[in-house]
Amino acid sequence: MELFSHCSPMFLLLLLISVIMSSVVVNSIGINYGQIANNLPSPEAVVPIAKSIGVTRIKLYDADPKVLKAFANTGVEFIVGLGNEYLAKVQDPGKAQEWVKSNVQAYLPATKIACIFVGNEVLTFNDSSLTGNLLPAMVSVHTALVNMGLDKQVTVTTAHSLSILENSFPPSAGTFRRDLKNCIAPILDFHAKTGSPFLINAYPYFAYKSNPKQVSLDYVLFQPNAGNLDSATNLHYDNMLFAQIDAVYAALGSLGYKKLPVHISETGWPSKGDEDEAGATPENAKKYNGNLIKLICQNKGTPLRPNSDLNIYVFALFNENMKPGPSSERNFGLLKPDGTAAYSLGFNLKGSSSSGGNSSSSSSGSGQGGINPITIGSSPPGSSSNGYLSISSASATVKYHLIGSISMLWLVLLLIKVI
Repeated sequence: MELFSHCSPMFLLLLLISVIMSSVVVNSIGINYGQIANNLPSPEAVVPIAKSIGVTRIKLYDADPKVLKAFANTGVEFIVGLGNEYLAKVQDPGKAQEWVKSNVQAYLPATKIACIFVGNEVLTFNDSSLTGNLLPAMVSVHTALVNMGLDKQVTVTTAHSLSILENSFPPSAGTFRRDLKNCIAPILDFHAKTGSPFLINAYPYFAYKSNPKQVSLDYVLFQPNAGNLDSATNLHYDNMLFAQIDAVYAALGSLGYKKLPVHISETGWPSKGDEDEAGATPENAKKYNGNLIKLICQNKGTPLRPNSDLNIYVFALFNENMKPGPSSERNFGLLKPDGTAAYSLGFNLKGSSSSGGNSSSSSSGSGQGGINPITIGSSPPGSSSNGYLSISSASATVKYHLIGSISMLWLVLLLIKVI
């Protein structure tokens, strides 16, 4: 006990608090809740659906009042969107103040709104007027939050496509497009000054779809594979998503913003596509999303940032039958509009009466019989027997660490008593 003999009880207590706080830091997984459909359940009905799969974070593409009201007092954290069509308008301080008052302040604190993303993939469109409006709109919305005293609880950011990178492989060579550097540097400066995250939409699916003969399917699906070595850093990558994330970190570092947090605001895999959409199958969607959730729940970072939290939003909660484009665009959902699984997820939903065996029996990807319709009010099951974890496993990880921390508490109290 000599190690603690000169330590005051207060010091030991502070040490304990530090241990507990470090123990409960876990990676976070959220879900994108898109509504480009005419057959989705009401927001009130979505609440138990979201709870059934353990969702604690939701990203909306607008600030739908029906959704924000429905999720009041649920503890679910929201990112709300301000569409590209509003960028020019909210540069006006009065318009920005009005938007924040009506779409954010009106729902606080009952509904937990933590972030506003102003514009979606604006820099991808190569529209000079739209690009020119982006940062002024972000600044204007942030100023409105400051004026309302909300800037400490609500951050302002924007979501980017991975196409803003000129180079992404190897990850250490990640750089932003040269034609975007003049406009992206001030945006990064805004993030650094306001403490907001850098959002990126990353889809290994599209890399595989565009070149299925050259891109390893196992590499993009988090399956066992030889992986790739980044010779510049000697870091090994066994999945494309982590390589993409680290390429973004490298690009940020090249402009002097190594400390900016990177959040993945969209990633996912479609369960159905057109004939020319390679890899868009239920089985591949199950592997991608199931393995991704399992990986996140292991509470590890990327090879370049092993100690950084992963904040990832899966795309999407529901299939959206009115989205334009190829068939894959309408089939990224984990769920069908009736609340049943769009395919065998590889893990059980809370409230589902199916077992791991049932999930395995439907692994052919038919989407039938894998997981039963959601039953409201059922107790959460454990993880399934096939190795995939439920989304709620993240909270289970917290409970595990808390149990360990409580044990540590007894240890420290015992030490204090002995001393």
